[in-house]
Amino acid sequence: MAQKSTETLVQEMADREAIRDLPLKYCHYVWKKDVPSIVNLFTADGEFDVGGNQPAAKGKEALLKAYQQGLASLDPHPFIHNHVVELQGGNQATGTCYVEIRGAREGKSIIAAGYYDDQYAKVGDAWKFRSRKVHMYYSVPLSEGWAEQKK
Repeated sequence: MAQKSTETLVQEMADREAIRDLPLKYCHYVWKKDVPSIVNLFTADGEFDVGGNQPAAKGKEALLKAYQQGLASLDPHPFIHNHVVELQGGNQATGTCYVEIRGAREGKSIIAAGYYDDQYAKVGDAWKFRSRKVHMYYSVPLSEGWAEQKK
């Protein structure tokens, strides 16, 4: 196996760090309800998929609408953990990061946990989300607890 040059290793480290910043910025903008900044983290044809019966939002216009609607009905405060990044070469990468959410829905405290499957693309000098698919493990009112949902 050929040893990578120092320049290649430094570039890979810089790319990983830039990619790891994406979910951190995403959570920050969700907390702030800064929809334009959230959408700016995606490529022009970026996609967000919440699963279930809802169609994925694809493209800047659809993403703006989806986040505006979603943040109007929810008050989420996400925390990102355990971000695994796989560089694919050719300015492409994939990753998984885990999320815990505290928030409010219909005036009730909620807790939630799950993970995101992400695809990333480097656009110019910036890494962006090409797609985010969220997989929720649970999302329940705090008064109910999550263990009861999994029985």
